[in-house]
Amino acid sequence: MREDIIDYLHSEVERRCKLPTNFFGMGCYYHIESVVKNAELLAKQYGADIEIVIIASWLHDIASITDYSLYEKHHIYGAQTAKELLSSFDYEDYKIEMVQKCILNHRGSVQYNKLTLEEVCVADADAVSHFDDIPGLLYLAYVKKGLDIEHGKVFVKEKLERSYQKLSNQSKKFYASKYNQAMMILE
Repeated sequence: MREDIIDYLHSEVERRCKLPTNFFGMGCYYHIESVVKNAELLAKQYGADIEIVIIASWLHDIASITDYSLYEKHHIYGAQTAKELLSSFDYEDYKIEMVQKCILNHRGSVQYNKLTLEEVCVADADAVSHFDDIPGLLYLAYVKKGLDIEHGKVFVKEKLERSYQKLSNQSKKFYASKYNQAMMILE
């Protein structure tokens, strides 16, 4: 495991999230941290390459936290940034390509075929991370969007439903109880 790379990415993502230019603020850092945690859990569950999954998870949103104007194509710019960063560590080319594919294919709203277990782990962890941050979603609904109680609840429930539907069938089974508990809380 390349702890030097992982430690660097952890601190670099945190640094970028703290910058005043980061549109998403520190909430994005907690999202990324949750993606890393869930992706590692899924990698162990599915037999994926844990190092690739962790590195890709730290980098999956790097472009959008660096420059919000890149948000719509942050998966593409993020893959490019990953190559630049990882090349500076003399990381193996084939591993860089695996990380890039995970970043390119992590977005549930962009329907690419996920061809490797690593890609599935990162994409599923990105979707399920919303279940780890229900308070953040409520904050978004009530404070940022200014929704009333009922519309805010509906907004959060629909967001969680969409996230759950983006999961692979295997991860839907793995996270079913977490999903059901979140939905019960929002009733």
